[in-house]
Amino acid sequence: MPPPLLYLIDDYQGGWRGILNLADLMQIVSLLSCPFRKLDLPSRAFEAALEGDFELQGYAFEAAEEQLRPPRTVRVGLVQNKTPLPADAPVAKQVTALHRRIEAIVEVAAVCGVNIICFQEAWTMPFAFCTREKLPWTEFAESAEDGPTTRFCQKLAKKHDMVVVSPILERDREHGDILWNTAVVISNSGAVLGKTRKNHIPRVGDFNESTYYMEGNLGHPVFQTQFGKIAVNICYGRHHPLNWLMYSINGAEIIFNPSATIGALSESLWPVEARNAAIANHCFTCAINRVGQEHFPNEFTSGDGKKAHRDFGYFYGSSYVAAPDSSRTPGLSRNKDGLLVAELDLNLCRQVNDIWNFKVGPQVPCCCPALPFGPPFCSQSW
Repeated sequence: MPPPLLYLIDDYQGGWRGILNLADLMQIVSLLSCPFRKLDLPSRAFEAALEGDFELQGYAFEAAEEQLRPPRTVRVGLVQNKTPLPADAPVAKQVTALHRRIEAIVEVAAVCGVNIICFQEAWTMPFAFCTREKLPWTEFAESAEDGPTTRFCQKLAKKHDMVVVSPILERDREHGDILWNTAVVISNSGAVLGKTRKNHIPRVGDFNESTYYMEGNLGHPVFQTQFGKIAVNICYGRHHPLNWLMYSINGAEIIFNPSATIGALSESLWPVEARNAAIANHCFTCAINRVGQEHFPNEFTSGDGKKAHRDFGYFYGSSYVAAPDSSRTPGLSRNKDGLLVAELDLNLCRQVNDIWNFKVGPQVPCCCPALPFGPPFCSQSW
């Protein structure tokens, strides 16, 4: 009897590898992912990605055909990247290098027909909050309304007819110059549609973010764009089911989760949380993480008895998109810059909701009467 065929597979995060026979492979695929199809992206997009040294993947989620509603297809782009310059480089040079890197990736996203693109948490800087030092890291903070990064993203949005979600360290000049962890949402017309702030701040290990900013004060805003209703659940908020729920109750069809998280702490949770949120809330979720390791000029300690060190840990990338029917894309690489393009049919949100009705069953208003349920919609002026 000939030996069984063996297949090399990954774990849908671009990392672990294993060898399985065909029967086991089919069983694992059925558990990890419902069927999806690969997008036929332009060859020049792959050529540009190869030249730019970043990964490009494309997938599509489909909904059942309806008689009265046409498909509501939208393409989202998820960007993960390293910081191009070392953390001790001048602040202005670091920001400029990151702008150039992102601009190159956005150009490819435009070729791929992306309608909404989202960058990783605090994308314009090293994730330096582990150091507890104020300078030079607070110098990366900008105005959400008219700072240099927002102006940069406005140009990209208008040029490519693309909604841009830009997570930054915000300097709130109107309220005492305090800092916030913020995501700015820019419409495809180039107008600032609004902003949202990180609702849950970690105080775990080297995540010393409360040294710089506190919990957000804008609630759970949902942004009505030309392409659908979107929300931004920044990083640590993905560990809090009610955070996802409130964005969903307020109408979000796509919830982006821009993050900066490391392997030792959260990698085992990463494939589960955003996918579970998509299922529980009848929406699409987009989990985005940075990649690489950032080294800082001065040593710092973690309060755990270990020796002082200069790095935060390894950012493991693995960005992915999950759908309300439990399907999900494979993840981008653990160690390489990348662009993930996903085509979503937003009709799937209602279709799954009609089947499961998860948001009806729990009787949330009865259980939590103090929660603010007024939907703070932010409508786009096209």
